[in-house]
This record gives sequence, C-alpha cells and structure tokens, in this order.
Amino acid sequence: MRRFARAPLALAALTISALALSACSGAGSGSGSGTDDALPSSTVIDRFGSITETVGPNGETPTPSSEITLTDEQKSQLASGGYRASILWHELSSWTKALQAGIEDQLAELGVEVVSTSDAKFDAATQANQIETTLALQPDVILGQAVDPTTAGAAYQPAVDQGVKLIFADQAPDAYTHGDQYQAVLTDDLFQIGERAANQLGEALGGTGEVAVLYYDAEFHVTNFRDAAFLSTLAKNFPDIKVVAKQGFTDPNKAEEIANALLTKHPNLAGIYTSWAVPAQGVLSALKNAGNSTTKIVTIDLDDTIATDLASGGNVVAIVADRAYDYGRAMAVSAALAILGQPAPAFGVTDSVTVTKSTIAEGYEAWNQPVPATVQDALK
Repeated sequence: MRRFARAPLALAALTISALALSACSGAGSGSGSGTDDALPSSTVIDRFGSITETVGPNGETPTPSSEITLTDEQKSQLASGGYRASILWHELSSWTKALQAGIEDQLAELGVEVVSTSDAKFDAATQANQIETTLALQPDVILGQAVDPTTAGAAYQPAVDQGVKLIFADQAPDAYTHGDQYQAVLTDDLFQIGERAANQLGEALGGTGEVAVLYYDAEFHVTNFRDAAFLSTLAKNFPDIKVVAKQGFTDPNKAEEIANALLTKHPNLAGIYTSWAVPAQGVLSALKNAGNSTTKIVTIDLDDTIATDLASGGNVVAIVADRAYDYGRAMAVSAALAILGQPAPAFGVTDSVTVTKSTIAEGYEAWNQPVPATVQDALK
C-alpha cells in the first residue's frame, strides 16, 4: 500500500543530493529534553511545541466519531429521500478502500445511493475534471479527500455553487469555512497515534538509546501533528532516549537514501520513527541492505511489507493505524447529517489501534481486510 496520498502534492520536491547532504549534516529540528541540542528547532513539527491532546488545524476541538449519530426520525427521512452520494479520492489505496467500504456500508444502511467513485491518481487537474463530471450526476453530497488542499478550493467551488454538501477526509481546502463551503472533516485522533507510536518505540528500546525521526517536511496538519505528538511523548516518557537526527522529506520514495546517510552518520541508532509506512519501507530496505537487524522501526498506517517484517520478528516492532473502516462509517453519518441540513462535525476523530506481532489480526480487522497470506506465513 502507498499512502503518500494523505499529504498534498503541490509541494516542491527536494533533490536526492540535497536530501543526503541534509541528512548527513543533521538537518531537522530538536526541542525539549531527550533531543540533540545541536539540532535546529524551526521545522513544521516544532511549531506545535509540547502538546498533550489533539486539536484541528484551526484550533478546532475534536468530536469523537462515537458522538456522530442519527436519530430514528432522521434515518427514516434518509430512507425515503432518494438521496445520492459520490466519492472522490485523491488515490485508491488499501487505506481509501477501507474508508470506502465503511462509507458504502453505512450509506447503504441509510438508503443513500452511491452513484460514482473516482480516483484522481494524485493529480489535482484530474480531480478538478472529475468534480465537473461528478456534478453532472447531481449528487447531494460528495465525500473524499482533496489531492492538494492549497489548490482544491477552486476545484470544488462548482460543487459549492451547486449546493452539494462536502465531507472531507483529513483536511478541507484552504480558506474553506465549516458550515459554509464544507460540512465536515473527519480524521484520526492525531495525538493518540503519535503518543502510541512513541510509547511503542520507547518500550522496545528499554527507555534508552539514540533515535532518528524521518518526518514529512511540508505543512500538512495530520502528519505534522502526529509527528509532534510522537516527539512530545518521547521526551516526556523516555527522557533517556536521545533524538540525534530529525530529517525531513517531501518525497517518501527517497527515504532509503536518507536512511543510508543517517546510518553512516549515526551507526549506533537504536530506533527510527517515520511519518507513515511508505518512507518506512525505504528505511527498512536500508537496514536490510546494511545487514542491520538491531535498529527498531515504528511507523504509522498498515502496509503489507512493513507488517510482514513485524510478523517475522524483524526491525519493525510496531505499527499504529487508524480504524479506517469506522472512519469511513463516520464520514457517511456526517454526510447524512449534512444532507438533512443538520450540523456535522468541523473536526471529527476516530480511534486508532496499536499493531504488534501479537495483534496483527486486529490491525487488519480495523481496515476491514483479511490478513494477507504473506503476513500469515511470516507469523508461523
């Protein structure tokens, strides 16, 4: 699974040489106890400071998905209303398929017809065209994720002008106002995910050792906040763990090169955290190629390659994943509320699951997926 899609694409990519130079020079940031004092402290994750709970990109208080509900009367209105929904994804992946399963199941229970699903394949222009095509189907609501929140406002404006309700995963288009241009944003409990990742790595290292952090180096609230939560928790709960390198990336497919440089500069790394599973694949590859079986990896989001290494007792010691199927159902309930003209959450959040070797089945269940054969074989 490739889930780079959760970050906006209209961002300048760094060159491989710049990434390697930055990694070797210790570029990145550090703050608080347990970090290398030589590291600067002005990155996209340091702007949050020390955090203890999830907040939205505009300071919104999160609404737990368990509180997003419908009355029996509202369900009856939906069942007899002949309402239509369209789903527009930035990409189709294991994660978006899990979300879609939740959306479709919940909407079917409510009698709302899904009339189309689109995959923008990470291309903002493609998504803009898909929005125009979708509007010809006259949906009452559109659910999904924008390719790039910085440019999506113009793309979705025809839907706003047509009175179509908008429900977004993770982040609304920039400058859009809740209750006006869009009706709801759903995402994860971001602090909980970062906190769980830090606790898993800290416990795996016995509370001591050198750690490197590979973080997404662009302003995208979901990943930035999770990374900040990881660092805040690690500093608070494991003061004897030292963050010796914090390296940003814009292209997750360059993570292997970054990791190679980090391992050269810091050969005693006990652990590495990455923002999500795609860069973790690169880190894992670098460790395998170096014959390194001791450096531990913790990351976010289910991925078959990462889960297989976890199952086999390799470098990966834990994955933290959202409950994507429940997330999708919460998006669908929010869409139903919006259709009926009822308020839906500005910033709804779903729970997460910590996936270790003994709980791999629970992780895949949270994504409404069977455990892949390769992962099952690695568990034997």
